[in-house]
Amino acid sequence: MKKLHLAISTDDIATTVQDYSHRLSAQPCVVVDGEYALWRTETLNVSVRKDLSMQKGTVRHLGWEEPTAAEFTAEVDTNGITWEHFTAGQQADEINELWPRANYQP
Repeated sequence: MKKLHLAISTDDIATTVQDYSHRLSAQPCVVVDGEYALWRTETLNVSVRKDLSMQKGTVRHLGWEEPTAAEFTAEVDTNGITWEHFTAGQQADEINELWPRANYQP
């Protein structure tokens, strides 16, 4: 089943994890202290990343997590929003490449 991916910028991972865990009624499946968090619910894939180059609360990108995605792809729509398409494993590979200490396994 396809899951909508929503990536949001923040300036405070710990506070965002607490807030979004309540809002999503789920704990994140991976947290990189001070840098990144990811929730994978039945219908949503939501990530937050500390990104001081963007205003907090800004959508970093959108996308689809889909088990049949052949490869990780990204394209920009007519509004300048990047849309990614990936499997859970491909997302895990990206997370572990950026933050090896995460050792995230979906």
